[in-house]
Parts: sequence; structure tokens; C-alpha cells
Amino acid sequence: MRGVLLDALGTLLELRDPASALTAALREDHGLEITETQAWAALGAEMTYYRRHNHRASDPERLADLRRRCAVVLAEQLPAPAGEIPLAELEHTLLRSLRFAPYPDVRPALLGLRQAGLALVVVSNWDISLHDQLRETGIAELVDGAVSSAEVGADKSSPELFRAGLRLAGVGPQDAVHVGDSLADDVGGAHAAGLAAVLIDRLGTQALDADPQAPAPAAVIGSLGELPELIRAWEGTPPDPSPAGGPADPSPAGAGRPGAPGS
Repeated sequence: MRGVLLDALGTLLELRDPASALTAALREDHGLEITETQAWAALGAEMTYYRRHNHRASDPERLADLRRRCAVVLAEQLPAPAGEIPLAELEHTLLRSLRFAPYPDVRPALLGLRQAGLALVVVSNWDISLHDQLRETGIAELVDGAVSSAEVGADKSSPELFRAGLRLAGVGPQDAVHVGDSLADDVGGAHAAGLAAVLIDRLGTQALDADPQAPAPAAVIGSLGELPELIRAWEGTPPDPSPAGGPADPSPAGAGRPGAPGS
């Protein structure tokens, strides 16, 4: 094992209570009172739109356009008075409501992986501001590089994003593993690119048996802190991408959590 690709949101970064932040920002900036339920509904629509289009935000102009369109979606989903807020102001309110922070286990885990001599590259469905977020949250200094779907022009449903990450890491798929929190995007996407994948299930809620034909993770972990030990256990025998129908046995030493959480 020579390299590790890492998802960003849900793996390295968490989005800090955006509904509370949005309700407070709307009150402070515009005198608009909404409930957190209304905030979550509007944010859910905005995030869905963002996920579908973030790979197109490949330069500052396209990013600015995407953010404007996301603000439009938000305005359409909020109570009627939100439609009276100038769009540029609502966009500002939205952006300051989206606060990212690294999970507490991230820094020690990444330091441990670096000390083991592994190349670390962030691979994420994100716009070109990914690099800014990684710098602002202190993650950029702990990894060897990062690549977003916007830079490649394709999200994790395409092998191209993973291949770009492997090129940055300077390793082939047989010498690397991808770690992420989505069965479809991270496990399925990595598998399509010839990579073994580790699923991080921080809440213990992933339904691994939902689709018996879907590619299975090589291992499941509940914290990034489990990853260095799991990779040490794989030394000399890196996992193959697991076929559908069940996770691979990640290690004879029992590191990580193969299969469903708690198994």
C-alpha cells in the first residue's frame, strides 16, 4: 500500500449545523424569522441542486454562477418574504451559513498515515473552492494534494476523478485505497476505477445489504482513527476491490470493521 485517496465531506470535513446557522443569519441579516424545519427543507433542495451541478464550477466565473443559482433555489424554497431579499444578499447569507470543520479524528489519523510514508490525496465531488476549504480548515497541510470533480469535469460516477487522484498520488489502483462515506459515490465509484474502498460509517447507519449486487467495501470503519491500523494490517497484502455480494476480509489481524458495523 502506497497511497490513500480520501473523500472530503463526511470523511474529513463536517458541515456544522447549517439549519441553525441559516435561521440565525436570516434573522440577523434580513429580519426574517423561519423555523429550523423550514431551513432544512430549503437547504435540502439547495444541496441537491449543488450536488448535481458542482462539477461544472470549474473556474471563478462558473463558480459565481453556480452560487447564484443555488441562492435562487434557496429563495424558492423559503417562506415568501425571502423572495424580496436581493439575490446577492441572500447568496451571502447562504454562504456564511455553510461552515465546515475537520472531524476531531482527522488530524491525528492523517499524521499517522503520513508517518507511514503513504501519499494522501483528497478526491471530492466539489467545486473549485475545495482547495480553499482545505486550506481554511488546516487539512491542506496534511495531504499531498487534492482534486475536485469541477477540475476533472466529472464526478465520482466516472473513473476519471479517481484516476486524477491516483496520478496526483503517483500510484496505481493496485497500490492504493479510497476512503469515503458513500456506498454509491465512494465504494461504487472506486470499484469502477479498480480501487479497493473503505467505507467510513460515522453514525453506524449505512445499510450495506440494501443492494446485494452493488460493490461492497473492503472494510467498514466508524472513525478515521481506525484507518492507520487497518492499513498496517494490510501491509504486503493490499485488498482487491470487493465483488458484489459481500465485503472482502480486510485483514487477518481484525483491524477495521469488515462488513456491517458491529459485525
